Amino acid sequence: MEKKNVNLIITNVRPYGEGDPTDITVENGMITAIGKAGKKDGFDVVDGNGGVLLPGLVDMHVHLREPGREHTETIETGSRAAARGGFTAVMAMANTQPVDDEPIIAESIYLKGREYGLVDVHPIGSITKGLEGKTLTEFGLMKNSMAHVTMFSDDGKCVANSQIMRRALEYAAGTDVLLAQHCEDPLLTEGACAHEGPVAGKLGLRGWPRAAEESIVARDMLLTRDYGGRLHLCHLSTTASADLVKWGKEQGINVTAEVTPHHLLLTDDLLVNYDGIFKVNPPLREKHDTESLRQALLDGTIDVVATDHAPHAAEDKCVEFQNARPGMLGLETSLAIIAEIFVRSGLADWRFVAKVMSERPAEIVRLADQGRPIAVGEPANLTVVDPDRTWVSRGDNLASKASNNPYEGMEFHTRVTHTFLRGALTHSLEEAKESSK
Repeated sequence: MEKKNVNLIITNVRPYGEGDPTDITVENGMITAIGKAGKKDGFDVVDGNGGVLLPGLVDMHVHLREPGREHTETIETGSRAAARGGFTAVMAMANTQPVDDEPIIAESIYLKGREYGLVDVHPIGSITKGLEGKTLTEFGLMKNSMAHVTMFSDDGKCVANSQIMRRALEYAAGTDVLLAQHCEDPLLTEGACAHEGPVAGKLGLRGWPRAAEESIVARDMLLTRDYGGRLHLCHLSTTASADLVKWGKEQGINVTAEVTPHHLLLTDDLLVNYDGIFKVNPPLREKHDTESLRQALLDGTIDVVATDHAPHAAEDKCVEFQNARPGMLGLETSLAIIAEIFVRSGLADWRFVAKVMSERPAEIVRLADQGRPIAVGEPANLTVVDPDRTWVSRGDNLASKASNNPYEGMEFHTRVTHTFLRGALTHSLEEAKESSK
């Protein structure tokens, strides 16, 4: 259970990686002072060791698997992984078993997240009942529930029927909720398991064409233009998808978009050994796609980084590539990847990381107490990052129950050392190391 009325001093940190180290004073979960604090009775002290201080990260796209597939992940283990990754809020996708299409299911997910108190868990409702693409979920009932569901998605499946998606947008506009679309024309991807390109051709794998994603991106932006609502596009993976979103925004269409760390870093060249760990939906693409997606994130065409954290059991991955379940772990490695690509390379600074991994996602999903500035009077949802901590990613050392880690053995140079949820310490790297011994 989350600690209440936390009085804390975080010493020796640099907000947004700027200036000299300073102290952050927290009282009752709120930042009350920034500056050298000295000793205060009744205050816990955490030494940030000169690390970068960021607002707590917000992930718009995770799969926590509970209810229904608790052998791969639970709300508790997923929350612990999120806290280790620097997150203070996550949005949990609806493709659970049963599907999150009723208030009672959403409320159970929300209350379990509150019980564990490691990260704010906000359930996402499904757009259609049972993810079947036929009947709309009752957005209004879900929004008015205790869980206050304000985001809906059939992720894992596309709302392929254009008329159903039109009605969903109209209903969403009337209830002021966000629709997040998994862009995939199922007729173009039937039996597909890898990006349609030279690698898939060489390996004899059925290809997943870029057009399957891009056609839905275009269709749904046009529907949003004509029928209103707020559209969010999940895990973009192609150059043209980014170009289309740029066009849509120039037309004034109310659209936002996300990209995953794996689509920014990995390519389909990794498929040469038929390792199911690298099967994901949408699939890993080619180098020019990753480069275009990086640029689109830098220039604001793509709004946010979202992990699409998707745990799977070993038996779901250790099979023929075409039969493997798609999905990868992402919560504990995402910040390190973004830092590697953008900060350590000099392409961007820590303010950029705060924007795409905290501020903008919180703004899009309207989490009033997340993604806030590091300033007096703001909630103490905070993350401390060591920008010079070398570590090697190992699935067995991650907090998730699953170990389908596509970055196995990869060396990173940035690591989250502390995470605070309303001033409560939810992750300490040193304590995590001790508990794993």
